[in-house]
Amino acid sequence: MKKQHSIDGTIIIKKYANRRLYNTESSSYITLEHLAALTREGREFKVVDAKTDEDITHGILTQIIMEEEGRGDQPMLPVNFLRQLISMYGDSMQAMVPGYLDASMESFRRNQAQFKSAVEGAFAGSPFAEMAKRNMAMFEAATSAFKPPATAAPAASKDDEIAALKAELSRLQEKVNKLG
Repeated sequence: MKKQHSIDGTIIIKKYANRRLYNTESSSYITLEHLAALTREGREFKVVDAKTDEDITHGILTQIIMEEEGRGDQPMLPVNFLRQLISMYGDSMQAMVPGYLDASMESFRRNQAQFKSAVEGAFAGSPFAEMAKRNMAMFEAATSAFKPPATAAPAASKDDEIAALKAELSRLQEKVNKLG
């Protein structure tokens, strides 16, 4: 098989009738776990049906999510969210949902590092410090599939947001200390 790349550096993955996935960049067969790892690394790929050349990336990504959800002790997609999502199919608002979910996830990813920094700073030196670190490690593990490659954010607004979060967390810490 010859190596095949798209012009923009996207890796082309071919899916054959026997359900095997072939990475045209590395000239090797891969699994859904390999595709999940590529996603976590921020690599772009496109999965096409080897016979028809039809783009089936959406279906493969959905399959990866289903496997991840089935494997984990604590699923990332709550049942109530799934019910609401299913109820949106056929609704007049269906066309707006993908854009909304994409924008929400992008916002979540942007704020993740700021949140982590603020939480760690707020609990430093307190009995909750170790617990906060463990919780943040679990939080990072749960969201690792959604981390994009690092991008620069505007420094001024980022610093302001971090300062505001630290101040709020400091106030919350004071309240916790007063309670016991």
